[in-house]
Amino acid sequence: MAREETLTGPDPVEGGWRAVPTLDLPPILAAALDAFREHGYHGTSVRDIARRVGVTVPALYYHYANKEALLLALLDRITQDFLQRALAADAEAGDDPRRRLAYVVESIVIGRTRQLGLAALESEIRYLTAENRARQTATRDQVEQVLREIVAAGVSNGDFDVVDEAEVVRAILGLCHSVLAWFRPDGELGPEEVAERYGRIALQMVTGASSTQVDRPPA
Repeated sequence: MAREETLTGPDPVEGGWRAVPTLDLPPILAAALDAFREHGYHGTSVRDIARRVGVTVPALYYHYANKEALLLALLDRITQDFLQRALAADAEAGDDPRRRLAYVVESIVIGRTRQLGLAALESEIRYLTAENRARQTATRDQVEQVLREIVAAGVSNGDFDVVDEAEVVRAILGLCHSVLAWFRPDGELGPEEVAERYGRIALQMVTGASSTQVDRPPA
């Protein structure tokens, strides 16, 4: 049986959900990430990954059973990071649905803009087996559930006015995912600025207000 390497590094929310994560991947996973980014999952061979690490293919298989196991380990890293950030952001926001929504959306966008390489692998989930794909989907569903609970709370107390709560949550998540299509680390806007803007756009989607401002506790 293959023995998977241990992912090391700080807890995803160490230093707060806005903190810059330290991407401390084992050499095999780091090489796999580089190869997947350059050639895509389908276009990458285990032999190529082994060559990048400087080990034999059998040595690589000692740690990971196959190429899918490498992809799954990387996807686990990013999806768990997104979930922990969302939960931490929601907890920090308190009871105000407006602040909760803004913070959670910001956490999702920050997770993507600060970890572009890992986040870009999300589309490769289609190559996972049904069982592993379900595992990934379950984690993503937990993030969606956080947003659903926030939107429901906002509708209940009159802060939000939406036609379909489930549909607006899907629209908000689509907005967050879209940042990967255009964000560049050397662009005019940094991760925090983009995240705050997206948080305000999300609030506009559920309130209909042309301008939104979230009361934030002092830093």
